[in-house]
Amino acid sequence: MIVVVDYGAGNIASVMNMLRKVGAKAKVSNAVADIAAADKLILPGVGSFDAGMSKLSNCGLIDVLNTQVLELKKPILGICLGAQMLGKSSEEGELPGLGWVDMDIVRFEPRTGRKVPHMGWNYVKATLEHPILDGLDEAFRFYFVHGYYMRPNSSGLTLLTADYDQEFTAAVVKKNIVGVQFHPEKSHKFGMALLKNFWEKC
Repeated sequence: MIVVVDYGAGNIASVMNMLRKVGAKAKVSNAVADIAAADKLILPGVGSFDAGMSKLSNCGLIDVLNTQVLELKKPILGICLGAQMLGKSSEEGELPGLGWVDMDIVRFEPRTGRKVPHMGWNYVKATLEHPILDGLDEAFRFYFVHGYYMRPNSSGLTLLTADYDQEFTAAVVKKNIVGVQFHPEKSHKFGMALLKNFWEKC
């Protein structure tokens, strides 16, 4: 069972719709007992960093998530803001992140000819092998909407990169933890393949 963590800041309906399409057994919950009973977790998210961390804390979910992810090593997929919250800090806010991945979140600097936020489809490139990427070839692309991006403090944490007038990390991985800056639930067949891999192979 995948539990999609509902803390009031996620694109829940679209994520669940895509999970149903790939045949995953999933439910939405913010109950500690459900999260503790999950086989796998998805942490979605849209909006600002501090608002997301505040909502997660106010729901009383940080301790149970720490236990499930760090101690019991359950697979978790962070999506967009949910991926950024896996890190230590963000230039967007003042609150600390979950700190599971050694990375900081930084803002795209405005440049001539580059609009911020980065919005739309973009190709990604794999830098590591991982089961969540099985069957995805060199031409896979995903849908992005973000003004900030993940900056890992070790190159070994970067799973995917993309280019937006600079190369940036589009996905991170650390053991049982994966975070993707893009929205697989909005990325049609590419997102469907990634979520199917998370369900079946991670």
